[in-house]
Amino acid sequence: MRALKQVFGGNLQQYTMALALIALVAVFDIISEGRMLTSSNFQNLISGNAYVLILAIGMVMVIVIGQIDLSVGSVAGFVGMSVAISIAQYGFPWWAGLLLGLLVGVVVGMWHGFWLAKMGIPGFITTLAGMMIFRGLVIWMSSSISVPVPSEFSFLGAGYLPEWGPAWTGLNNSTLLLGLLALAWFVYSELKRRGHAKARGAEIPMWVTITRLALIALVIGYVTWLFGSGRPGTSFPVPGLILVLLVIVYHVITQRTRFGRHIYAVGGNKAAAALSGVNTQRTYFLVMTNMSFLAAIAGILFIGRSTAAGPSDGTMWELDAIAAVFIGGAAVSGGIGTVVGSMIGGLVMAVLNSGLMLMGVGADQTQVIKGLVLLAAVAFDVYNKNQGKPSLIGTLMRNFGKKPDPAVQAPTRSAVVADSTTDVPVEGPAVDSRDTVPS
Repeated sequence: MRALKQVFGGNLQQYTMALALIALVAVFDIISEGRMLTSSNFQNLISGNAYVLILAIGMVMVIVIGQIDLSVGSVAGFVGMSVAISIAQYGFPWWAGLLLGLLVGVVVGMWHGFWLAKMGIPGFITTLAGMMIFRGLVIWMSSSISVPVPSEFSFLGAGYLPEWGPAWTGLNNSTLLLGLLALAWFVYSELKRRGHAKARGAEIPMWVTITRLALIALVIGYVTWLFGSGRPGTSFPVPGLILVLLVIVYHVITQRTRFGRHIYAVGGNKAAAALSGVNTQRTYFLVMTNMSFLAAIAGILFIGRSTAAGPSDGTMWELDAIAAVFIGGAAVSGGIGTVVGSMIGGLVMAVLNSGLMLMGVGADQTQVIKGLVLLAAVAFDVYNKNQGKPSLIGTLMRNFGKKPDPAVQAPTRSAVVADSTTDVPVEGPAVDSRDTVPS
């Protein structure tokens, strides 16, 4: 047990949800007689759930600031329909329609941000109204019929990385290159972390580093083989690549930038953050704008996968995104949650869907099981927090692949409350009465 703690870097309980995900995959693979761990199933799993996982990236930031966005599904459907109509009825080139969709997403996000940040209307009410408005607009614009989109969108929503190079590798070379780049980055990060630890005087046995690198190489190698050895013409999905890039970008933004620290500070204690100089209104505005921007990307990927925009696109997507975030360890009260943790939560839901479908379980029973899993995951996380232990997934991803630098760690609610002189950078306007009134 002590050796495992050295390898994984601390409390093994923080890996619970990640281990649960691995266990789910293994159990479903055994029950389905090997149909779970196949190239085609995982390619479909990633392509079919990329839009929900992208929504979860933005939703975790919204939930961390203590708000909720109920409009993301309707906004995604509205953007998808806007893109399809601009191309089919107004003759826009496909790329102009795509840019129009992203612009529409940003404008919608600014609309939500204005009512939340400037007018002080809670996010629940603001986005509930947005859900009704944009759901109605989708049906109105489409006249309740589907509108096709050009084939170029299919590459974004359902395409695969291209094949090139020699055939003796036995894999799709684009996927192989992607796996090698990921392996090189993890090796570099691990060695860099070891160097920083030794510079601070910490003792990390060499066998611990070698074991970590071996485990990382094993996982990346298997995933590369799984996606790269499918039927000819398939490889790692393009929407999966877009998702990976977004996860990397937003992980850096939330964990290693001043704006990311502002998000956690506002979510941990709005009044204390404002007293420390954080521009709370701007943080709210930017987070809501970003949420709708990501909803626009999700909507565009979905119409690319389905080759058309429909009046029911986006229905209930917000609930899937919210469930992924809470399964991933976010706190209902705000201040806690990570992008990568939300991805694990979203993958748990996706694997449940896929595994139950392979077992022939009906949609009604699947919803019951997913609801119980959500309740159990949140209850277990709350139990651990009540016992004085940190959030499972949040702590996992905070420690994974990075040095434990207090300067870039997000302040927790207790830290902000206990120390009003938290190291949040001082900027923004002076505190007004709105900053001290709970929204």
